[in-house]
Amino acid sequence: GRIQATSLRPLVSGSHFPLIINSELLRITKLKIHKHTQNKMTSSDSSSAESRLATAKTVLTTAASVAATAMLARSLLQDYLPDEVHHYISYGFRSIFGYFSSQMTIIIEEFEGFVHNEVFEAAEAYLATKISPSNKRIKVSKHEKENNYNVTVERDEEVVDTYNGVKFQWILHCRHVESKNFHNPRDLNSTLRSEVRSFELNFHKKFKDIALESYLPFMVKRATLMKQEKKTLKIFTLSPENMYGNYSDAWTSVTLDHPSTFKTLAMDSDVKTSVMEDLDKFVKRRDFYKRVGKAWKRGYLLYGPPGTGKSSLIAAMANHLNFDIYDLELTAVNNNSELRRLLIATANRSILIVEDIDCSLELKDRTSDEPPRESDDVEDPRYKKVTLSGLLNFIDGLWSSCGDERIIIFTTNYKEKLDAALLRPGRMDMHIHMSYCTPSTFKALASNYLEIKEHRLFSKIEEGIEATEVTPAEVAEQLMRNDSVDKVLEGLVEFLKVKKIENEQDKAKKEKQELENKEKTKEGKDSGVKKTEEVEEQLVRNDRVDKILEGLVELLKVKKIDNDQDKSQTEGDQQH
Repeated sequence: GRIQATSLRPLVSGSHFPLIINSELLRITKLKIHKHTQNKMTSSDSSSAESRLATAKTVLTTAASVAATAMLARSLLQDYLPDEVHHYISYGFRSIFGYFSSQMTIIIEEFEGFVHNEVFEAAEAYLATKISPSNKRIKVSKHEKENNYNVTVERDEEVVDTYNGVKFQWILHCRHVESKNFHNPRDLNSTLRSEVRSFELNFHKKFKDIALESYLPFMVKRATLMKQEKKTLKIFTLSPENMYGNYSDAWTSVTLDHPSTFKTLAMDSDVKTSVMEDLDKFVKRRDFYKRVGKAWKRGYLLYGPPGTGKSSLIAAMANHLNFDIYDLELTAVNNNSELRRLLIATANRSILIVEDIDCSLELKDRTSDEPPRESDDVEDPRYKKVTLSGLLNFIDGLWSSCGDERIIIFTTNYKEKLDAALLRPGRMDMHIHMSYCTPSTFKALASNYLEIKEHRLFSKIEEGIEATEVTPAEVAEQLMRNDSVDKVLEGLVEFLKVKKIENEQDKAKKEKQELENKEKTKEGKDSGVKKTEEVEEQLVRNDRVDKILEGLVELLKVKKIDNDQDKSQTEGDQQH
């Protein structure tokens, strides 16, 4: 605007006035130019900001629209397209993106056909040691009788491992498959759901050979050692209702906490030493069995009267080798096919036992002809049987080679009742007689129960043990009767005397019964001969048929009266 000169007069004087006016005009002009420039810049910035905001809104709107479309398309694909088409489309997308990717993925599923995938189990154990603070979710479990906590990776968690400078990424994936006839014992709240688990192993393509030839073998070996070091022994029993799900679910387990060992086992010392040496030799002969072309397994037959320690010996063998036990009840198996399924579902380094094989079921003869199957009904009683042939193939056929380092044990109280085909080497390689108590067995029991090695009554007790048949279980029961060692041993001496008398009486009674049975058999034969002669005599007494038959009727009436009288007299004598 214009400048008033009067406003400047008090500030200037004389010849300096024109200079001051010019300077002031210049300053004011600069201020106006600067203000105009600022106004233009502010206007330009405002327009630019509005333009950018509009662009951002457009981008966000477009992205939201694309995301909504993608989600809708995905829902339609999952709900309306068959699984085969869905997997095919997914595979196509993975192939397209995988073509440009430098990563390779190995899929390791939990099951390989009928059996567990060893690599999956190894990965599960190995990755538990590689869990880092970056992992947000892990799974922890512990059985009441176990000493260690079981830590595993939770689903969808990534675990990174480095081997010889190569980075490997692991992810556990789980998916559920609906099945009406499937029962999962791991999920007691649902009988209609099957969980399929698998590991994904990701690494750079150029390290494929390292992964397959070095890393995975190293991981499996390391995991095997780890599991063996902290292994808790388990005993498995058959679960028939799960027979038609995953094969491994046919067996359910509990912790085996049996204290029996070869050190505490009351058994003949020479037999015990022989069994231990045979077991130790067996587990060290992997290369030998491979070289001679035999399945790496061993069969043992334990036979002897009840109470002689067969079950305790099995527990001692399991503790000695650190092997799990599978207790097979043959009466719960429907047919030979199920028997094979159970075999392949057992783990390596395990003991399979069939107790009381002679009375578990009536084994059908191998030469019997089975009728052709007319239906697939598994409840048909004609096909609910395990044949002797099926049992032999189970323990010594091609299916028996589906596993390594396995021990099969049969127990029986009566060895003579078993088919000779079951007893030959290759099936039952070692026959172990579990005898009545011997002096060495008694000393082992005294050491375990009374914690003594010698006593003044030992000689009397050993004489009594040699003079009668008494089981280790009966002796052990006597050793638990009192806390006083002297009273316990004195009671055992008296028990052996009574036991000897009882055994002699039982033996005499048995001999008498056998003699009576023989006499009855002989009398029956003589009576049969006599009756035949009497009937023949009646038939030749007359020429007329009606007279002959009437006479025969009268004879039979008289014989019946005589037999009833003889029977009454015999019963009276026995009561007297």
